[in-house]
Amino acid sequence: MNIFLADTLELDTIEFENMGAFLRHYFTWAYWEQKLPLIGTFIGRVLLAILVYIIASKLIQKLSRFIVLSMKKANVDTGVVQFVSSVVKAALYCLLVVSIATSFGVKESSIAALVASGGVAIGLALQGGLSNLAGGVIILALKPFVVGDYIIENTDKQEGTVVRVDLFYTTLSTVDNRRITIPNGTLTSASIVNVTAQDKRQLDMKVQISYGSDLQKAKKILENLFYGEARILHEEGIQVFVDNLAPDGVVLGMRAWVGTGDYWPVRWRLNEKIKLTFDEEGIELPYPQMDVHIKQ
Repeated sequence: MNIFLADTLELDTIEFENMGAFLRHYFTWAYWEQKLPLIGTFIGRVLLAILVYIIASKLIQKLSRFIVLSMKKANVDTGVVQFVSSVVKAALYCLLVVSIATSFGVKESSIAALVASGGVAIGLALQGGLSNLAGGVIILALKPFVVGDYIIENTDKQEGTVVRVDLFYTTLSTVDNRRITIPNGTLTSASIVNVTAQDKRQLDMKVQISYGSDLQKAKKILENLFYGEARILHEEGIQVFVDNLAPDGVVLGMRAWVGTGDYWPVRWRLNEKIKLTFDEEGIELPYPQMDVHIKQ
């Protein structure tokens, strides 16, 4: 027991002596007098790097705005402007970070090796991101839609007005003011319906009347309603026809052309007028029903 206590005290003494040597070495004025210039230089570099980053960031923002304004004056498509602006910002910020790193003594060869090895790893990890980037390039090159178009993506049935085309994503604004962000790769691999690509649309409507109603009278009412609608393009022609003889009624079809922006207001207004006018004129709109005959 005494031998164990003696060994323990001897170890404690050695550790205490080592701690004393450590304190005498690192907590003396001579030591810090040698290190202070190096610490001051490092802190100065850090502060200078922060200052350079702040100033360079503001310059990048101004340069990006200048590029955007220049491209808009040249009547470049809005989606292309947004895409180029994103690419320029990303490239300039990467160049800024590399410049700051080299100012701290990092060699360009080391950065190149790091970028090369990191690029392979990032490429494998972000295969979907790269496909989205390629999709963005395809969208801007082929222009299946542009900013301001109303599109419907048929895979997930997402639809809305295109408000932005970025490097990896396209942003839509819905009619109820929601924002939908869709990967560009999804848009280029799916079928897209561009609703507003043309300046006019065909208004194709159908209404069903009962077999007991006056067919010719119903057709005449529909013709009058369509010719009386000011927003319909009358020079394109109006058609009212029997579309189908259904089991529970006669299906009448109507076709006319309207401006793309007037499509839904005209459709809604005509639906209401058809119902009210048919009620006034005694034209019956049938609904599904079943007659049951009980045989004695």
